[in-house]
Amino acid sequence: MNRRELLAGGVNMVAAAALSSRARADAAGLMVRRIPSSGEELPVIGLGTSGPFEVGTAAAQRAPLAEVLQAFFECGGRLIDTSPMYSTAEAVLGELLTPDMHSRAFLATKVWTRGERSGIEQMTHSGEALKSARLDLIQVHNLLDLDTQLKTLHEWRASGRVRYLGVTHYTVSAHADLARVLMRERLDFVQFNYSPVTRAAESRLLPLAAERGVAVLVNRPFEDGALLHAVRGRPLPGWAADLGATSWGQLALKFIASHPAVTCVIPATGSVAHLNDNMGAARGALPDHGQREAIARAFA
Repeated sequence: MNRRELLAGGVNMVAAAALSSRARADAAGLMVRRIPSSGEELPVIGLGTSGPFEVGTAAAQRAPLAEVLQAFFECGGRLIDTSPMYSTAEAVLGELLTPDMHSRAFLATKVWTRGERSGIEQMTHSGEALKSARLDLIQVHNLLDLDTQLKTLHEWRASGRVRYLGVTHYTVSAHADLARVLMRERLDFVQFNYSPVTRAAESRLLPLAAERGVAVLVNRPFEDGALLHAVRGRPLPGWAADLGATSWGQLALKFIASHPAVTCVIPATGSVAHLNDNMGAARGALPDHGQREAIARAFA
């Protein structure tokens, strides 16, 4: 690439980032971003199911999760991320989603197995567990048996069994592998870890996703709880009010969502109070560059 091509590419990237970063508010007042491959809009905060939704059949275990889902959709939420590797999460989610919730939900699950037959069986079971004839997104989890599973997913998308396809990982050590896949494949989504204290994705993955027109889902936004534990008991910075943030959790989520390549952040929770706090990050202002750096310093 010569200097002129490099400069032109940089201008295009800046223009794309500026367009993406102007997240508009939807009817529920939530900031939304577009899926690059389709233009479909999603709220910038979704819901993860790893951990909290891995419960048994007891009513006492499931009732709080039904309340979380009710609050999620009342807030205007759409994207829920799950996986067959999250023990009972798919089945629990499928049992708790009402027909009205199903009509509004964007259901994202994963395939995590080896072999074509096993992949087809697992994805078919996911659809049955989630009570959905057509899933919105299936992702190859941790890049396991990638070529085999992507081949099936492309066939499923062509036949209408799934709307979008993607890949996932959850560690910085896998970012280089994800980047190689993004360069090689035409994907709709990529999912990886990113937070105010784990910013490795900024150097390559996030710009590459923007360049390739791939939607980004962010996992582990709270560093499995360690991020919030580190600031527990500390007063919120006064400037947080400028962003409409009322908690440390909202500051962290706003930091992540403010990157123009990020489409949706998927914190997992089984608490209505935490769910409402998380969804609050999709309202108000997103931080600019200076405010992003202030947030990162506050958590460091």
